[in-house]
Amino acid sequence: MPTHPETRIGHVHLKVSDLPRSIAFYRDVMGFDVTQLYGEQAAFLSAGGYHHHIGLNTWESAGGRPAPQGHPGLYHVAFVYPHRQALAQALKRVMDAGVALQGAADHGVSEAVYFADPDGNGIEIYRDRPEAEWPRNPDGSLAMVNARLDLRKLLAEA
Repeated sequence: MPTHPETRIGHVHLKVSDLPRSIAFYRDVMGFDVTQLYGEQAAFLSAGGYHHHIGLNTWESAGGRPAPQGHPGLYHVAFVYPHRQALAQALKRVMDAGVALQGAADHGVSEAVYFADPDGNGIEIYRDRPEAEWPRNPDGSLAMVNARLDLRKLLAEA
């Protein structure tokens, strides 16, 4: 039986090494609001007043180092923005904070920018194009691409 089509990912909960540093990144760089602190070991952040989109904790990871390359773990978490201008504004905050970008791509169905948080957790910020604009093969299946995304043009919309 297939998963119900309205199923969605509700939140991501990340193990971090330094809670104040991670709160500052997700609050000041990513623009999320702190909704609750759970003692000195966890925090919850959200956009738009939701209870939380991001959980951060140091329960098992205080002072730890990122997992080595080539090991299982989170590849990236993706945050979808409602339109191109919102994506541009998010990208501007990231760049103004001096965060190094790891990539950017036009996938046909979406425009995406990639970087990492202070613990090396991969982050994708993106916006979806309307479904009617998605590239399709003759049989109707998706024809996603990995084309260059013009960051200057995107930032001009910030």
